[in-house]
Amino acid sequence: MALHTSPDAPIPVGQVSRLIGGWIDRLGAVWVEGQITQLSRRPGAGVVFLTLRDPSHDISLSVTCYRAVFDQVADVVSEGARVVVQAKPEWYAPRGSLSLRATEIKPVGVGELLARLEQLKKSLAAEGLFAADRKRPLPFLPQLIGLVCGRASAAERDVLENARHRWPAVRFEVRNVPVQGVHAVPQVIEAVTELDAAPEVDVIIVARGGGSVEDLLPFSDERLVRAVAGCRTPVVSAIGHEPDSPLLDLVADLRASTPTDAAKRVVPDVGEELVRVRQLRERGLRCVTAHVEREERGLAALRARPSVERPQRMVEEREAQVAALADRGRRTLGHLLDRAESELTHTRARVVALSPAATLRRGYAVLQRADGSVVRVPGEVAPEEELRARVAEGEFTVRAVAAPPAVPPPA
Repeated sequence: MALHTSPDAPIPVGQVSRLIGGWIDRLGAVWVEGQITQLSRRPGAGVVFLTLRDPSHDISLSVTCYRAVFDQVADVVSEGARVVVQAKPEWYAPRGSLSLRATEIKPVGVGELLARLEQLKKSLAAEGLFAADRKRPLPFLPQLIGLVCGRASAAERDVLENARHRWPAVRFEVRNVPVQGVHAVPQVIEAVTELDAAPEVDVIIVARGGGSVEDLLPFSDERLVRAVAGCRTPVVSAIGHEPDSPLLDLVADLRASTPTDAAKRVVPDVGEELVRVRQLRERGLRCVTAHVEREERGLAALRARPSVERPQRMVEEREAQVAALADRGRRTLGHLLDRAESELTHTRARVVALSPAATLRRGYAVLQRADGSVVRVPGEVAPEEELRARVAEGEFTVRAVAAPPAVPPPA
């Protein structure tokens, strides 16, 4: 039941503490999983003190247990180990503190961790966080690279030295964070989020050297995986060595086998690029030279054509053809005229020879009556009829007389 209190009717601290203890006692025993961050085994003491921390959150609880309980796992449990504890919450009224009284401690084995990771992997894959179409391409030449790694670590040295050896002008924004232990996950997430928010950062590298499965667990944490999936900046995962495969490798835009490989994949080699540029320039020069030479040959072939080399030749050829045709036309016309003249001469000669005028010039005359009709038979002319006689040089009038009787021929 809720207490009814007021400024005028407060309750003592002891009563509040006892009430809290009563509420906590109702919870009963629970199984709790966490990571041991502090372990205190005082010589001669019958109680072991340890601090159990949530690896994904900045939350911890104090745990106490009898030495006999802890001695059962003392050989396999140390600071940093993951354990599952059966404990009952206890409220220590004099100091107002909460702790867990452990009655059983079980270390979390590698096989169990891997099984949990596999289950988490399937769950995240079903959400599409590992889909290939979510991967973003890396910039060809990043101007500023964000690097999340351990302080003064070999991974940091490998990335910086190899990147600057490949491209001396490359710049880094380094965030040194714990890469294992209880503080690793929140600080790595904070560093990645801070670098992703910086507009000048072109790509982010999360790097760590090799280690055991337990050492690499922070990079399979669900919160970190989701934080990287939500980044706008391309993220490169360079965790451990080639066989290591934390979940961060699956959600990152690029997975590098080692920190050194990350530097090679993110930063181009200036020597290789210069060689590539030189090769492209030589290839371009060869292409341009070949094109120019091909065009020169084509131009030379065009210039070698008669119509281009001596354009007047076409006119001269046509002039010769026109002259030949004109000469042929003149000859043909001359032959036609000569033949026509010859035929005209012959025809004229025939006409002249056969014309009445020619006959008249041989002494013949043409007699015509007054009406212009020609006398062809003597019996057609009456006696004393005047006739017109036409001769070669003119005409004159004649009168017909009766013909004398015919004299019979002598016997």
